[in-house]
Amino acid sequence: MEGANGGVIGGVIFHHSLLFHDDIANPAADSLLRKLRHSAIPTAISHGPGISSHKINLLKKMAALYSMDCFSLDPSSSSLEDTINDIMLAWNHVRGTILLLLSDDDKELFNKPPNCNWQIVALSASPCDASSIYNINKLEELPLTICRLNKKAVGDNVVTVGYIMKPSREEDFAKRGAFPMYPTHNGLMFFPLTFDLPLTPQLQEADLILHKATDEIVSVELSDSAEFLNKITYTTGMEELKRYMDHHVDCCVIDPLSNIYPVLDRLKIQHILLGLENLKGASGHLIRGPHFLKVDDYKELSLIQRLSEAKLSLPCIVKPQVACGVAVAHSMAIVFKDQDFKDLKVPLPAVIQEYVNHSSILYKFYVLGEKVFYAVKKSTPNTDILIKLFGSHDLKPLVFDSLKSLPTATGTPHSDSNSSKGNNEHIDEDLVTEAAKWLMKNLGLTIFGFDVVIDEGSGDHVIVDVNYLPSFKEVPDEVAIPAFWNAIKNKWESKPALMAQ
Repeated sequence: MEGANGGVIGGVIFHHSLLFHDDIANPAADSLLRKLRHSAIPTAISHGPGISSHKINLLKKMAALYSMDCFSLDPSSSSLEDTINDIMLAWNHVRGTILLLLSDDDKELFNKPPNCNWQIVALSASPCDASSIYNINKLEELPLTICRLNKKAVGDNVVTVGYIMKPSREEDFAKRGAFPMYPTHNGLMFFPLTFDLPLTPQLQEADLILHKATDEIVSVELSDSAEFLNKITYTTGMEELKRYMDHHVDCCVIDPLSNIYPVLDRLKIQHILLGLENLKGASGHLIRGPHFLKVDDYKELSLIQRLSEAKLSLPCIVKPQVACGVAVAHSMAIVFKDQDFKDLKVPLPAVIQEYVNHSSILYKFYVLGEKVFYAVKKSTPNTDILIKLFGSHDLKPLVFDSLKSLPTATGTPHSDSNSSKGNNEHIDEDLVTEAAKWLMKNLGLTIFGFDVVIDEGSGDHVIVDVNYLPSFKEVPDEVAIPAFWNAIKNKWESKPALMAQ
């Protein structure tokens, strides 16, 4: 069903009856308003006559919270047309059909649909008889409804992207304008997949699926086998999505779950990074992974000998083999003495990595399809500074959560942790870009990130971390978001070639 004027959705107005149960905010409405706030579709809240001043104040506060307008909408025949004219005057920038969301309680407006380019959408348990009214059963259906109406209006000139990730990550992307429900300049339109509704009907509306599956992992069981498919347990909803993708091998996904499995395993990534050994920049520098060793028992008698054979010397950094998706994945330690391994609390199995002296500078690289960006960040200091800071006598392992904090040195170079600029004269961008292309090909990932440090002694560029679908928050929105959209569109356009392989 198209909008009243056959055009795309230009705005959405929620009637007050949908937003509260008595004086308590409806959680489903709250979540939906958050999504619409950054959707590129103007959104407003309306209220009719006869509601208390207290509730009107609550509505106005809610509208202010989400940077939305708040309109009075009187359904009486004498003032409805004037009210609509007032709203249209306030929304003179809005082009397209306006959706007016009503509930079963708003019978008067049902009986008197506005005679303009408005489309009434009724939240009703039973379908309305009026052909001019679009019916939904739950508020959570609205994004999918907008997607359907817009796609009907613009035809095959738009690619619909259904995305799923945890709410905080979705908010980070959405507030940068990454997920508009309105067609982008390159013909994409986004809508959130939700496990609160049957999944299959949603997926049937999506041309392409974008996911952050690592947000939905319940447990990871590592295996010596290269096959991970039966070793990861997802949430119930994600398991259903996985089954759908398994049974619809022609669906376009960013990216297939099998392609992200190596990113979950630090040991697997280390072995993949060994393939970079043939890359060498014009500067003569190498790009590589750190020297590493897998360990299953910190008390094994041959551990120190094995460290030496792996070209590892103390201090080393110790990380769990599971890289993401579980609570302990970011629990790490810097170990300074041989004897400190035996009581180490970093979860096993673990990967012991070379600690690279890198002058506290870390380069975060982001790969968005064909585009590669980087930012310069503060990092952990060199080992001599760490020893001075934390004491050379009886120096204990430095245990930390890499998502929350890093051992840092106040006053070390580039101490501004939010800096996106720094002394980057030593970074070989061409070399790292070649490595990014190599990783994209070998991992089969469309959007990913990796961290690089430069060994201050040898000049080697060392990749110390790889992650899937990062937020790339250090890259300016006006650069990152078009690159993000283009990466998705290019993936879609390359689908026939991929299916032919």
